[in-house]
Amino acid sequence: MQFVAEWSANQGRNLIYIHPAVLAVFQQHIQAGTSDLEGGGLLLGYVRGSHLEIVEATVPTKFDRRFRAFFERMQDLHEHIAQKRWSDSNGLVRYIGEWHTHPQDHPSPSGTDLTEWRKLSAKRKDKRPVLGLIVGRKTMYLESMPSDGDGTEFYPAK
Repeated sequence: MQFVAEWSANQGRNLIYIHPAVLAVFQQHIQAGTSDLEGGGLLLGYVRGSHLEIVEATVPTKFDRRFRAFFERMQDLHEHIAQKRWSDSNGLVRYIGEWHTHPQDHPSPSGTDLTEWRKLSAKRKDKRPVLGLIVGRKTMYLESMPSDGDGTEFYPAK
């Protein structure tokens, strides 16, 4: 399965580009088998006006809680990586959002996903929306979620 790198919303006014190395991370964690566990991590990248460039995805650690239909990221290791990238880039590479897998061909967010994305957005010091990304077996789901909960879904760019 080959995932799409370019996404858009609002008639192309908002664009997201996902680097091939990040897409490769997603490919490695697809829940293809019946016993495969959910995985996830942080999305790191550049904010370019109303556009996002995703350059890194942290990978599940042995400390994360992983089940067939549930993933809980343990913060310390993931956030350490995010802080290091921020520092090493002089504040240019930043936290963009969260990713995780679903055992579905074409994933959609659960109520828990939407609630968590809203909570994460409300905690942001820069007041930017959080990008929620779900990796399915065949496609991905992307939504930019502000703290008010009125999210914007992204679609593969044409």
